[in-house]
Amino acid sequence: MVSEAEVLCERLGAVAHVRLSHPGRLNAMSRAMWRQLREVFRELQDDHALRCVVVRGADGHFCAGGDIAEYPAFRFDEAALRDFHENDVWGGLSAMLACDLPVIACIEGNCMGAGVEIASCCDIRLAAGDARFGAPIARLGFPMAPREARLVVRTVGELTAREMLLGATVFDATEMKVRGFLSSVCPASQLQDRLESLVQRVVALAPQAARLNKQTLRAFSGESAIPTERLMDQAYAYATSAEHREGITAFLDKRQPRFGSA
Repeated sequence: MVSEAEVLCERLGAVAHVRLSHPGRLNAMSRAMWRQLREVFRELQDDHALRCVVVRGADGHFCAGGDIAEYPAFRFDEAALRDFHENDVWGGLSAMLACDLPVIACIEGNCMGAGVEIASCCDIRLAAGDARFGAPIARLGFPMAPREARLVVRTVGELTAREMLLGATVFDATEMKVRGFLSSVCPASQLQDRLESLVQRVVALAPQAARLNKQTLRAFSGESAIPTERLMDQAYAYATSAEHREGITAFLDKRQPRFGSA
C-alpha cells in the first residue's frame, strides 16, 4: 500500500531531521506537505535545544517538484491559484527562511521546481554527484510565482534561473557547484559521511552565534521582518552572555569550548 505524502521530522539530540516523503512521486510536494513544512519549521524555530536542521528527501530523491496530480483542482481559478502560491507554498518556504537554526540540505536524485525552492531556503547545500536540478515548468504552461522566483534568483543566480525557467535547462550537481548553488558535491556513496561530518561541525559551534548570524543574514537578504536599524541597535547585546565568555575563555585557555550540553 502506498503511504501518505508527508513531511516527517525526527529530533536526534541537537539535530532535527526533516524528510520529504511522497512514495511513488519522487517526493513531489502536495498541498498538505507544504502546510506540514510550515508547521514543522515553526515548531523547530521555538526549540532551543536544537542546533541544526537537516532537510532531505526519501528513497534517493530530494523533491521532483509539485504534485501535478492535484493541479486541476485549483490551478485554473485565479483566486485558488493565488491562495496556493501565497499561502501554501510561500507559507512553507517563509517558515524555512525565518528559522534561526542552521539548515543543511542533503540532496540526492531529482531536485526540480519546488525542490530547488526548498533547497534555496537552506544555508548549506550538499549533493550527490548524480543529483539533477531544474525548474522546467514552462513545459507545463505556467511561470514560477513571483516571490518564489525572487528566492530562486537570489540563490542560483540570475543566469541560471533564466536558463532553468526560459530554456527548461536541467543541470547536474557539478555544474551547480561551479555556479555557486552547492557547497559540496561527492559520490552518492560518500554523501552520508560528508553530511555527518558537517553536522558534527555545526553542532559543536556556538548556538547563540548561529542564531544571531541567521538573523543578520536574513536582514541583509531582505527577508527579515526586523528593520536593519533595530538589528544594529541589538547587535552587541550578546556581550555579557555566557556563551560569548566561554568562547573567548576557551581560546585563551587553549581548550575546546563547551557550549551547553550538545
